[in-house]
Amino acid sequence: LVMRAYLEKPRTTVGWKGMLYDPDLNGQDDMQKGIEQSRRLLLALLELGLPLATEALNPLAFQYVDDLISWAAVGARTTESQIHREMASKLRCAVGFKNGTDGSVGSAINALKASSQPHSYMATNQDGHISAIRAPGNRHGQLVLRGGNGRGNYDELSVSKASRAMKEAGLAPSIMIDCSHENSAKDYRKQSVVLESVLQQVAQHSHSAIKGIMLESHLREGRQVLKGELDYGVSVTDGCIGWRETEGLIARLAAALS
Repeated sequence: LVMRAYLEKPRTTVGWKGMLYDPDLNGQDDMQKGIEQSRRLLLALLELGLPLATEALNPLAFQYVDDLISWAAVGARTTESQIHREMASKLRCAVGFKNGTDGSVGSAINALKASSQPHSYMATNQDGHISAIRAPGNRHGQLVLRGGNGRGNYDELSVSKASRAMKEAGLAPSIMIDCSHENSAKDYRKQSVVLESVLQQVAQHSHSAIKGIMLESHLREGRQVLKGELDYGVSVTDGCIGWRETEGLIARLAAALS
């Protein structure tokens, strides 16, 4: 189990960009407080024994928390970014590149190949100075299938094609299925349907390339608009399943895999 603790939120247009930027949810953008509060949260979660996952969105911001992360996502919109590929080549954690928003896997596979190789690039060092950074390459990469262009790609045929494409690119197939986004038709309540399909594929041993699944989960189900009085434990970004369903799905997953 790896807990999603996302501190940054990529926006299609505008909106709340996450606790790292606006911890008080009031548009004041107190980033100093956001950075300190984010680290305190991650440290408290680690003390519970939970490895953590987050999205590496802003390379400068990510440097404040990267030592606490076990799995980092590079989103569909930034998978093609050379800056993010270079950043991934230096990280000491596993990195999952999501397929493009159109559902194609080519850009993510190119990102996996690029980030697995050594890179030299410009970035800030620990003292905040612009420096020449030399990265050894990160071979702990995964392809994350999240669907795209109105269609899912978690089915057996899509996974087979993705696995074959990784092999042809000289990569060991390692695939994570994102149960949300367009795999669930952007309906958080359908994440369980995706999980059941993945379990069936794994049970039939048709896809040893599948190494994990991702759920969008919160304390209570649904989502709410960031306005006025807020309901505690309900997402203010994407719709999420609640903890009761999350617990049930994790138990279902554990039973099936054992």
